[in-house]
Amino acid sequence: MINSFNIFGLTIHFYSLCILLGIIIAYIVIRLEGHNQRLDKDYIFNVVFYGLIIGILGARLHYVLFNLDFYLKYPMEIIKIWHGGLAIHGGIIATTIFVYFYSTKRYKTSFLRTTDVILPGVILAQAIGRWGNFFNQEAYGIEVSEKLLHKLFIPNFVIKGMFIDGSYHLPTFYIESVLCIIGFLIILLIRTRLNNRVGHITSFYLIWYGIIRFIIELFRTDSLMLFNIKVACVISVIFIILGIVLWYYTTFKKNIRYRRTMV
Repeated sequence: MINSFNIFGLTIHFYSLCILLGIIIAYIVIRLEGHNQRLDKDYIFNVVFYGLIIGILGARLHYVLFNLDFYLKYPMEIIKIWHGGLAIHGGIIATTIFVYFYSTKRYKTSFLRTTDVILPGVILAQAIGRWGNFFNQEAYGIEVSEKLLHKLFIPNFVIKGMFIDGSYHLPTFYIESVLCIIGFLIILLIRTRLNNRVGHITSFYLIWYGIIRFIIELFRTDSLMLFNIKVACVISVIFIILGIVLWYYTTFKKNIRYRRTMV
């Protein structure tokens, strides 16, 4: 599997390109959402810019902490994110903390309105960024038969890329990418409902991605572990619970609707 190419002596990794493409598309979506919600464009830019930096640091820190033995032995590998190793849950948690304080303390803006604007772009970026795992041949699942992969309608080029160490593997990165795109489309439907309330998109994201990641993690072979527990499964369950509570709160307690349907 080719995972990089050279331009004028500079090595470009497909993993990094996938992440960059995801960031660009996410920013475009977030800018459009912010405009529809009449949020200040400078505020949106700052949230995305600083949130991105903090998110990447959080994602890397999360991954490093749960692979500490390796990184203590090879400390220079910590900065080589093009080798893989960004734990999305760490990025989400770090960015959420930043957005909360930045929106409520600095700009005095609704935290949930901000996350409703950001998360459609985030889930789309996750779908795109997952393809970096394909080029790095990581984040794949258990051994399966080639016949099963064809039955699951996995594209041929993905099947070929999942032939690793003499056997075929379940392309969990691909399944997660597809489900994230479906989640994005569902968000587009949620945001057009007349009774769409502030926080509904955020709660849907937590529930949807929590379910996706919990199921995916059951089949992955490279999960981050805490003793014998898959860390991502625990965090996913927390996401699902928070999403359900938030949906109930915003529907029956908060009762704040969007003033107009976003287009």
